[in-house]
Amino acid sequence: MNTFICYDRCSTCKKAEKWLIAHDIAYTKRPIKEDNPTVEELKDFKERSGLPLKRFFNTSGALYRSQNIKDKLKDMSEEEQFALLASDGMMVKRPIFVTDQGVLVGFKEAEWEEMLG
Repeated sequence: MNTFICYDRCSTCKKAEKWLIAHDIAYTKRPIKEDNPTVEELKDFKERSGLPLKRFFNTSGALYRSQNIKDKLKDMSEEEQFALLASDGMMVKRPIFVTDQGVLVGFKEAEWEEMLG
């Protein structure tokens, strides 16, 4: 089953959800703020997406900026980065779409079309 991990007040998540509905793709919605991915899930998402770990950080988020995470990441181990991501859903880039085919992070229509279209 497809899982759409999102934040309802996020405009990018809204665009992605409209795209899923328009393409008649079934999914279960999971609110990232209330049900943040665990370290184990994030490790699985990273492996299945083929993306570098830094792509999982919500770099435009207030939490990321206020804590100056950009400068801290270079001195953190991968385990510490996973723990930081799992500590708060607002730290994680969204939406995340988990399918049998793979994992999409963020909404880039061409990438979603390629995997799901």
